[in-house]
Amino acid sequence: MQEEINIDNYRRILTKYWGFTVFRPLQEDIIRSVAMGKDTLGLMPTGGGKSMTFQVPALAVDGVCLVITPLIALMKEQVRRLNELKIKTLAVHSGMSREEIEIALDNCIYGDYKFLYISPERISTAVFQSRAPRLNLSLVAVDEAHCISQWGYDFRPSYLKIASLRNFIGPDVPFLALTASATPQVTMDIMEKLEFREKNVLKTSFLRKNISYLVRSVEDKGTYLVKTLKDYKGSGIVYVRSRRRSKEVAQLLAENGISADFYHAGLPNDLRDKKQSEWSAGRTRVI
Repeated sequence: MQEEINIDNYRRILTKYWGFTVFRPLQEDIIRSVAMGKDTLGLMPTGGGKSMTFQVPALAVDGVCLVITPLIALMKEQVRRLNELKIKTLAVHSGMSREEIEIALDNCIYGDYKFLYISPERISTAVFQSRAPRLNLSLVAVDEAHCISQWGYDFRPSYLKIASLRNFIGPDVPFLALTASATPQVTMDIMEKLEFREKNVLKTSFLRKNISYLVRSVEDKGTYLVKTLKDYKGSGIVYVRSRRRSKEVAQLLAENGISADFYHAGLPNDLRDKKQSEWSAGRTRVI
């Protein structure tokens, strides 16, 4: 990537595809860093617009941006949104057959795709490693980067394989690591495990004035939940401790006239996709 950048070009991309005229706090700093070819660790709060920090600079240059994320549901949602914007994007994850994965990777090699989303487990597979050198990558974006650190709360061993990509793609492709939660120790660990060429951390305040946290102690959680959802408009997510409980709560809400469905990892991929789509489209209010 070039040493000098014209930020106006990146703003034009932002406006063309997303309709915004200015970047949020820290987005522009991260984009400048990545555009200059620097390995970068961005610490941004959830909802702070992390995806813009790799999507915008990737659209400004030739090649494919490789996005690594452990969240398959989020991966599918971002792929859907980018394709709706006429930005050619593919995903490779555990819910696909070997043939489907091979076709997707070949399309990224020979087609004009801009983004390839993969789960970290894919990096160790022979089918990915055989094609990685031919992907013409412009950027590697690592979401949920705290998962690479054994000091973090959500350590995933598969993340330790990400740095091996440097052996396949050459020394000039920058890495952008993103997370909403990292202690100073985890921050240093992320840069070390991803083999940053030099330390480079950019962060913003995690204070979110538009979010409030309330704790309630009630005897009957079900009754309280139903009342709360009837008092307030809009969609929602209810987290529970077990798969069985997710179904029970969804049934309780439905019996009380609230559009609801249950979702968990034990469901078939196609059914999970359908449930997620119904909720994202607003046809299911609570999931």
